[in-house]
Amino acid sequence: MRITAGRHKGRRLAVPPGLTVRPTADRARQALFNMLAHGGHELASDIPGNMLRDANVVDLFAGTGALGLEALSRGAAHVVFIEQAAPALEALRANITTLGDSVRTRVMPGDASRLRRRPADLPPATLVFLDPPYDTGLVAPALSSLVAADWLADVAVIAVECATGDTGWEAAATSLGYGVLRRRRYGAADVVILRWSRPDSTL
Repeated sequence: MRITAGRHKGRRLAVPPGLTVRPTADRARQALFNMLAHGGHELASDIPGNMLRDANVVDLFAGTGALGLEALSRGAAHVVFIEQAAPALEALRANITTLGDSVRTRVMPGDASRLRRRPADLPPATLVFLDPPYDTGLVAPALSSLVAADWLADVAVIAVECATGDTGWEAAATSLGYGVLRRRRYGAADVVILRWSRPDSTL
């Protein structure tokens, strides 16, 4: 697996052996990042055209960190990686070291569906990657946890990858204030772009 664009373009990422980590398919990842880099104003008027530039990112179920590190390569300001599997954490830390991006990252081992409250020294996230193992029912709890633990900026974009046709979590997302802006199918995966805004914000 390689970084596809930006300052680290072409750099290879470590991936642990076995089936505990499911890297996002190259086609889906490329399509997602093209959308994030160029499609913000098409999704909503209060979202930047380039959602990656200077973004504060949270990469949930981070695995090897491929999504968050790609975002850094393409101009994000900072990424928090949340992952609990030991082999993935080892690969993630190795990838951060290889890219020399320790200053702009933080690794927080833990359950991405039961987040601790956002530390006071971390800015709220303007962009979140949410890529849990398929068919585990973890999308809705993770979305709930982001709100309950105060991880989101006043306006935030959440990119969800789930199994094709998995819509069971969307009613719960709507009840939490998330709105679906776009849904695209890429083979066995659906990529869903959500928008969240703080209920008391004036937009």
